[in-house]
Amino acid sequence: MSKTLAEKKALVSELKENLSETQMAIVIDFKGLSIAEISDLRNRLRPVGAICKVSKNTLMERAIDGDQNWQPLTEYLAGSSAFLLVKEDFSGAIKAYQDFQKVTKKTELRGGVLEGRALSEAEVKAIGDLPSKEQLLGQVAGAINALATKLAVGINEIPTSLARGVRAISEQEESA
Repeated sequence: MSKTLAEKKALVSELKENLSETQMAIVIDFKGLSIAEISDLRNRLRPVGAICKVSKNTLMERAIDGDQNWQPLTEYLAGSSAFLLVKEDFSGAIKAYQDFQKVTKKTELRGGVLEGRALSEAEVKAIGDLPSKEQLLGQVAGAINALATKLAVGINEIPTSLARGVRAISEQEESA
C-alpha cells in the first residue's frame, strides 16, 4: 500500500530529527530479514543508544538533502537499506550489529558516515574493534588512580627519607 504525501513528509521529518541527534550512521543491506529479525536487531541496539530505521532510499535522500554532514550517505543508498543511527557508543553499536550478523548471516554492511566523512566497511569494523565507552572510562580511571597512588607514595617517602637521614646523623654524632 502506497503512503500519502503527508505520511512521506512525516517520515522525512522524523528521519531529519533522528539524524540531528545522531553522531554516526551505518548503512546495511537488510534484504531477506524477517520482521522478527529486524525487531531482534533493534532490541540489540537499544541498550547502546542506537536505533535501526528502515526507510526507502528516496526518503533518506530527502532527509539528508542540504545537510553537508550527511551527504556522504548518498553513496550507500541502493537496494534494501536499513540505517543504524548511533548517538554515542559507536563501538557498542557496531559490536551489537556484528553479533546480530553472526547469528542471521543475512545482512551486509555497506558503510557509514561519521562527522561528515564516509566510512568504508573496513573502517566501520575497525571502529567496532575499539574498546567500549565503559572500558575506556575504566582505563582512564585506573590510570588516574595509579598516578594518585604513586604521588601519595612519593609524598610519603619524603618525610620517611628525612627521618632516616636525621637518625643516621644522630647515630654518627653519638658514636663520635
